[in-house]
Amino acid sequence: MTTTTTTAPGREILIVEDDEAIATGLSLNLRLAGHNATIAADGELALTTLCDRVFDLVLLDINLPRRNGLEVLSAMRDAGNVVPVIVLSARDGEYDKVAALRLGADDYVTKPFALAELLARIDAVLRRSQAVTAVLEPPTLDGEVTRFADVIVDNAQRTVTRGGEPVKLTHLEFELLWFFVRHPSQVFGRNRLLAHVWGQTAGSPRTIDNFVGQLRKRFEVDAERPTHFITVRGSGYRFDP
Repeated sequence: MTTTTTTAPGREILIVEDDEAIATGLSLNLRLAGHNATIAADGELALTTLCDRVFDLVLLDINLPRRNGLEVLSAMRDAGNVVPVIVLSARDGEYDKVAALRLGADDYVTKPFALAELLARIDAVLRRSQAVTAVLEPPTLDGEVTRFADVIVDNAQRTVTRGGEPVKLTHLEFELLWFFVRHPSQVFGRNRLLAHVWGQTAGSPRTIDNFVGQLRKRFEVDAERPTHFITVRGSGYRFDP
């Protein structure tokens, strides 16, 4: 089995989908929207393709042969691949959504989906994505560096260290962390965080809760008793340096 690629100017998007009709339809519509689309029909092929090429976005089905979508996502993040991922699933269970977000998915779309909505979500994720690699583009030169406790956040290089050791974050985890450190001691409701960081005005509050939970695990001495990422009951979250 091989991957197939459509040619068009734009962003590089990997479609990981074993339903040929869905994959072909997505590829065609992404091409019409000005993007390049590559199709991988199973989880193992997806991981191989991700090792061989750089992508701007991955559309990842959960129900895949050989390795399912959650396994693919976990392997990607464990390998340090932080390309944005939109998970596609015919299953609307809360478990799958939470598992995907905890593994580092940037969005979750349930099948059957409206094509216009999916394309809008793709555009939103691509706009938010600010991945910087030496292959694609040089780092920004704004020199913005801030710190709290033993954590150093470098927005120019998009790196984070804790106690001198690098901390790997997904795109949205970094964006949320950077938003918090730039607005210390301010309380933000979940909808405001969705608007500022996710670029959308509505969404599941669990999305914010899950991402804050991940930041606590990475940067709090005791995630159960946080001193930096504080829950303000009935209002949202506050970051205390």
